[in-house]
Amino acid sequence: MKLYQSAILLIAILFSTACTNWIYRIDVPQGNFLDERDVKKLRIGMTKEQVIYVLGHPMVQDSFDKDTWYYVYDMKRGMAKRGKDFQKQLLITFKDEKLATVTGDFELSEDFNTPLDQ
Repeated sequence: MKLYQSAILLIAILFSTACTNWIYRIDVPQGNFLDERDVKKLRIGMTKEQVIYVLGHPMVQDSFDKDTWYYVYDMKRGMAKRGKDFQKQLLITFKDEKLATVTGDFELSEDFNTPLDQ
């Protein structure tokens, strides 16, 4: 009798673990989604207002340095078959209220070092 109960319990556990992929879990995106086309519109010497117009407001502004902006996008996948979790970052620094440097996970345009006013 004990063997029969153990076998039924083992079969129930195996069936319940086989059904875990049937549960739908949503993807959870957080932060600033940036398109590669928008990042390529950035030019050195742009004002903060122009950067906001192109990319939107930053996710985080440095509390101690108002000239550093962080754009962060984080994707947590609900199910492994839809891909892996990932994060994209873009760090923008200003000097004298003008765009000075851009670093992060995006490629900049070849024209980045050409100011808009030329």
